[in-house]
Amino acid sequence: MKRILPLVVLMGLSSVAGAQPVAPMNILPKPLAMSLLNADPRVASARSTMDAAMLEAGIIRKSPYEWNATATGQQRRVDAGPNYNEWNVGIQRTIRLPGKGQADQDISGATVKLADATYGEVRHETARELMTMWLDWLASEHALEIANKGLASAKESLAAVEKRNRAGDASKLDVSLVKAEIADQLRQGNEAKVKAAASWATLSRRFPGIDRKVVALPVPSSELGQYETWRERILAESDVLRRVEASLLKSEGQSARAKADKIPDPTLGVFTASEQGARERIYGVTFSMPIPSGTRSARYSQAMAQESAARQDVDLIKRELEAAIASDVEMASGAYENFRIATEGAEAMAQNEAQMQRAYELGEADLQSLLLSRRQAVTSASNALQAHVDTLRTHLSLLIDAHWIWGLDES
Repeated sequence: MKRILPLVVLMGLSSVAGAQPVAPMNILPKPLAMSLLNADPRVASARSTMDAAMLEAGIIRKSPYEWNATATGQQRRVDAGPNYNEWNVGIQRTIRLPGKGQADQDISGATVKLADATYGEVRHETARELMTMWLDWLASEHALEIANKGLASAKESLAAVEKRNRAGDASKLDVSLVKAEIADQLRQGNEAKVKAAASWATLSRRFPGIDRKVVALPVPSSELGQYETWRERILAESDVLRRVEASLLKSEGQSARAKADKIPDPTLGVFTASEQGARERIYGVTFSMPIPSGTRSARYSQAMAQESAARQDVDLIKRELEAAIASDVEMASGAYENFRIATEGAEAMAQNEAQMQRAYELGEADLQSLLLSRRQAVTSASNALQAHVDTLRTHLSLLIDAHWIWGLDES
């Protein structure tokens, strides 16, 4: 309950318990995101790997044994007597005992589940990569806008200083200071431009097909939702958890197989033979079976140890997921509060800069105060942008983990 309380205060709860949290507007459209994910080479590779695993599962379901045909030809030579051509033909096959067939069915089913979970995990991680790169690029474009606004403001300040200088109310040093400020702002603008270009180059080459369309940053939703809602959904949709659970099922099947293998599979066959020049015909059956050794028991013990390790892995992943979910929900709620505070601060600083500019033009403020207010406005705007991006990143990460956006629940 202590963990949920901050969410009630800072974010508010959904009006209906367990309701799906609202995704921010203006994120990448679902059709575009699904197209980019499906075309990604890593996802395509995982899909091919899944196809191979499906074939492997089919092979496991079938008996590993095949029919074995035998044929022998010989000549019997008798001293001072005739020679006889003789032959022997037969067919035999090792029989998979019933208990082993069921174990193979279990291993086959677990192989399919493991392949599906692995594919989903790759698609999930690719979606997180897409989200991160898209946000980084969009943030860099908006950072460039802030830098350009700062440059325009600095040029406005220069015009005001030059006007006062011509009126004899400002020194040449003041003009030089503002020009130096403009030079620094130009440097910052160039850095922002380079970063935006680099971010776009990374995004567009990693995910070809996305348009360079700068949009307003999505507005984070104040309705984050309940912790229990996120926990239940993410645990139910987690591909990592499904993967280790499938590995456990496979280990259980392999343990059952190893236990059944303590009794070797028998080999049955039939044969017919011709001896003494076809004067004797022989018909018979064959039976063979390996004599088990301690190796089979050792393999069963090994399989049981691996099953125990797989069970511990499931418990570990559940704990790690629950810890991560709790941390992410807290971070998301805190990030939204930071975004709200930073936005209010940026608006206040922007108003202060405008008022200080007007005051300087009227001779009611000095140059240092004007430059300080401009720097504070640019810094607060940058801080607000970073807080905005951090909030979106935490919220979208939760939505991706819950498979509530971009059709991840349809993979």
